[in-house]
This record gives sequence, C-alpha cells and structure tokens, in this order.
Amino acid sequence: MRIVLLGPPGVGKGTQGRRLATERGRALISTGDMLRDAVAKRTPLGMQAKVLMEQGRLVPDDVMVGLVRERTLESDAACGFVLDGFPRTVPQARALDAMLAERSIRLEVAVLLTAPDEDLVRRLSSRWECPVCRRVYNTLSAPAKDGRHCDDHPETELRQRADDAEATVRTRLVVYREQTAPLVDYYRAGGRLKEVNGTGAPDAVYAELTAAVGR
Repeated sequence: MRIVLLGPPGVGKGTQGRRLATERGRALISTGDMLRDAVAKRTPLGMQAKVLMEQGRLVPDDVMVGLVRERTLESDAACGFVLDGFPRTVPQARALDAMLAERSIRLEVAVLLTAPDEDLVRRLSSRWECPVCRRVYNTLSAPAKDGRHCDDHPETELRQRADDAEATVRTRLVVYREQTAPLVDYYRAGGRLKEVNGTGAPDAVYAELTAAVGR
C-alpha cells in the first residue's frame, strides 16, 4: 500500500494518516517529520534543507524529492507508506511517480480529505498549545481541564500559534486551494483520486478512508 493523503490544513490528515499507517503496518511519512529527521541525522540533503529553513526560504522541489527518495528507501517503508504533506505540486507528483517507477512500483491512490472552509477555520482557530511540552488542545473537541492551562504543566498558560489565528487560517486556505487544485486534477486524470468527507466523527471518517483505500 502506497498512498498520498491530500487535503486542506485542519482536515485531519495527520490523525487519520497515523491511524491508517499504524493499523496497516506501514510507514507514515510527513513532510515536517521527514525534514526534522534528515536535519537531525545530518544527511547532506538534511543540512541543505536546514540552511534554507534557517534563512526563511522554501525548500525547493529537488531537495524535497531527494528527501522523499531517501525516506522511502528506509526499511520501515519497504512494504508501503502513507505520505502526508508531499507532493504539494504537480512537478513533485510527477517526480514521485518517476521515482517509484524506477523501483517498478507505483502509487496506488491519492485520497483527498475534504471539509467546508468554515469548519476548518473553526477547528484550527480553536487549537491551543502548551509552550513547554507542545501538547495541542482544542477548545471544541479536546480542551484542557481548566480551559486555560496545560494539564501536564498546570502553571503554564496555553498559547495560540500565529498561523492558527482566524485571519491567517483563511489566508492559508486560499493558498492551499490555489496550489493544490492542479495536483487534485493530476491524480483525478490518472484515475487514482478518491475523495473522503473529512467532517463528522473521526471513526466515521476513518471508516470512509479505509473503504477508499481498500485492502
């Protein structure tokens, strides 16, 4: 099983991808984790990405593709993987297909998780985190015990990340639509796109996701 999870910020890709990968015994490969791991291991590509990120610059396609190539060759990804956060563009998707074709394997399906923008704004703008342990809370679905402080660090007040402020979330969604629409069309044209409703209870979304992916 080799799949890509697509969807806007806050739709639940991380949560659903982690559960799917764990239950199927596959590697979960997320862009953020992959970058941090490559930097920590001080791989050549990881160090190149580190310099770019420290300069506040985007990591270019060739570096990202190289990192994905390295990560998908690790032993835990030998039987398959769930990709979250890559590809983000059509050139990246084509590079992924070419990379897998070199190994005589292919990406089976790209799953697009969807939700109305207003639901996503509400979800993301309700997220708060502990500045000490980075534990994330959600005032709608998983609030802190007292609503203000971290359960594990009772003296620490929760903070909202700048990119979860409502105005910023709306901007992120506009950028997502602009960047991802061609990618969705790419997978749809190839007959590999499945759409899953990302609203509703997590278990219900997961049931629809597993049905889309199949065995």
